[in-house]
Amino acid sequence: MPNTFTGTATISNQTGITNLIATAYDKYVEFALRSQPMFRQAATKRPADLSNPGSTVRFQKYVDLAAATTALTENVDPDSVALSNTSYVDVTLNEYGNAVIPTAKLQFTSLSDVDPAVANIVAYNLADSLDQIVRDVLRQGSNAIFSTAGAVRTSGNGTTLTSADTFSSAHVRYTVAKLRGNNALPLVNGLYGCYIHPDVSHDLRKESGNAAWRSPHEYSGASDIWNGVLGVYEGAFFIESPRTYVATDGAASAKDHRTIIMGQQALAEAVGYEPQVVIGPVTDKLMRFRPIGWKALIGWARFREEALYRVETGTSI
Repeated sequence: MPNTFTGTATISNQTGITNLIATAYDKYVEFALRSQPMFRQAATKRPADLSNPGSTVRFQKYVDLAAATTALTENVDPDSVALSNTSYVDVTLNEYGNAVIPTAKLQFTSLSDVDPAVANIVAYNLADSLDQIVRDVLRQGSNAIFSTAGAVRTSGNGTTLTSADTFSSAHVRYTVAKLRGNNALPLVNGLYGCYIHPDVSHDLRKESGNAAWRSPHEYSGASDIWNGVLGVYEGAFFIESPRTYVATDGAASAKDHRTIIMGQQALAEAVGYEPQVVIGPVTDKLMRFRPIGWKALIGWARFREEALYRVETGTSI
């Protein structure tokens, strides 16, 4: 008579004690892959001396006098000239926030401690959300250039871009020259800052003869101030990030990447109260609902358009 086995499943010649077999779970739950928020560091213009609290903060700029290039007459008192009115940029403060309410039952029945995870997810949502708001302010500047097979195009829009219209050294040289011509101040150590997507960076760095690229360890300054610095090239330091804006609004739904190159005071920021994580009060009758969220009263606007350029290109990958 053949043996009958006792095992993990009921099959031929085996009886399974399946009620004792259970899936094992790792109690350490990983977070989603995350990119590092970094656009808020671009706001180099902030209020210096506010007159009063308000829902809008007005930043003003003086207008210089026209150059006086005509020689004075020795015995004639020159006429005085009037100063021009100031120009200004308004930054509107808006409230932003998000919240979740974990229940007491979740806390007591979960195989993993969810409270620290909820706090971590809420805190990242704060940084992620505000970073996207800042990025979308920057990417809508009035100065834009485009690519035609790697060459600079200064007219039209991005709707004709294809995968062949890649970012090149010519775009960096052109934009840095325009920024210098606009008297835009570099961000650090004579360098302008460039936010670039990894796919776009790939196209730039694969150029044959591109021998002037320098890694962060070969210079000082920007790597100590700006997060994510990749290297220096053609008068700009590069911050590589997948957070730069890309949309499928090129030709035949091709990707249109927006690379941002900027100097000082391109972006202004005003803060009513700083972004913060908030632990809400437990107010239900049985104390089962435990709110946690974040809030901010803050706003951004482009302050000096002449210090900001957007380069729209396709990408080969």
